[in-house]
Amino acid sequence: MFNYLFSLFSNDMGIDLGTANTLVYVKGQGIVLREPSVVAIERDSRNVLAIGAEAKRMLGKTPANIIAVRPLRNGVIADFDVTERMIRYFIKKVHNRRSLLHPRIVIGVPSGITEVEKRAVRESAQQAGAREVYLIEEPMAAAIGADIPINEPRGHMIVDMGGGTTEVAVVSLGDMVVSKSLDVAGDELDEAIIQYFRRKYNLLVGETTAEDVKIKVGSVFPLPEEQVMEVKGRDQVTGLPKTVTITSEEVRQALADPIKLIIEVIKQTLEETPAELAADLVDTGIVLAGGGALLRGLPDLLSQETELPVVMAADPLTCVVMGTGRYLEELDQMRRDRRALPLN
Repeated sequence: MFNYLFSLFSNDMGIDLGTANTLVYVKGQGIVLREPSVVAIERDSRNVLAIGAEAKRMLGKTPANIIAVRPLRNGVIADFDVTERMIRYFIKKVHNRRSLLHPRIVIGVPSGITEVEKRAVRESAQQAGAREVYLIEEPMAAAIGADIPINEPRGHMIVDMGGGTTEVAVVSLGDMVVSKSLDVAGDELDEAIIQYFRRKYNLLVGETTAEDVKIKVGSVFPLPEEQVMEVKGRDQVTGLPKTVTITSEEVRQALADPIKLIIEVIKQTLEETPAELAADLVDTGIVLAGGGALLRGLPDLLSQETELPVVMAADPLTCVVMGTGRYLEELDQMRRDRRALPLN
């Protein structure tokens, strides 16, 4: 009875603590929060001025005494103090004073992070008010959230392309058989677009503009009808505002190098996959998750490069957070199963 009341008031949650965005799943309610992982702080006092969507709007537009920062880089904590305050803000925003107890939290982390980095994530969540903290590797969480039957004795490949990392894994019998983590993902694609504008047009653009270009006209495979977009920035030569027109074909050229690295790590994972599981992949193919999965032409390009069927998850943006939520449910089931075991 006590355990029931404990879970009733604690509002256990799963968190996809992403480099670009943070999503929160609350047990019994589903996804309740989606906010950019951005914090605006005063440079000298380190006081937090804004978190989430409001802070993201400040990126590249703040006066000298205010900085808008992403406290996570390449999927891991770059600024412990700011990350802790961001997590605390999101927990309070979700709970809205309804909860009497601290929550249990499941957090998705990149498969390639070190024990030190895992400890930093745990401690950030604990300092932010978590009662218990569990970590689940993002490829596994994404596979669960994408409804891949991970417990089958059959190989399935998941490619989770987020903001800071691209996670690639082959799963079977409830675990990852082969996994790789690459710190090339959405942020690197944005940077490639920024550098392209600088090289070809002598135009300086910010992160927000580059991301907008990627979303609106970005592609990695020839489109039936190429698209055009006007982009505004600052001319490097004159220092004056300038507008250029860019095509989706040009953006494809800009993205070629980072996309090539992602394809290489997928091929390396396939090369290390045991023969029987590799044979399964001919039928089960590759499932794409994460914001990067929305890049136009990515399924076609990967299918051409790997000669495997490639499908996109039903909702690629929420796969990891849904996986953390389902992992929460499994924790409860495992505890119930242990209590049901006969005493020796």
